[in-house]
Amino acid sequence: MNAKPSVEGHTGLVKNGEAQEIPPLRNYLCLTMFTCFCPAWPINIVALVFSVMAQRSYDEEDYDGSQRLGRKALHLGVVSFVIGLVIITAYTVVHFTTHVI
Repeated sequence: MNAKPSVEGHTGLVKNGEAQEIPPLRNYLCLTMFTCFCPAWPINIVALVFSVMAQRSYDEEDYDGSQRLGRKALHLGVVSFVIGLVIITAYTVVHFTTHVI
């Protein structure tokens, strides 16, 4: 793929004679780093790996792969966050409702 400046000065992809816009990077790195503090360890670490892989694919100009990996990172990050909230809520409820006789 060749990068050529367009009329506006933006560089875009030229594929089959048609200029295409370079999509923005969406690797959700902040979200996946935040979910590493949730108690759903295996899921959030995998989300972080997908986020880093999305960044690497974007740097290698594989924009479709970057978008696909970014979506996986987003989905796993949201799942990790929800599972973490459920675990924290369950622990809090059990801790404060248990009476020691």
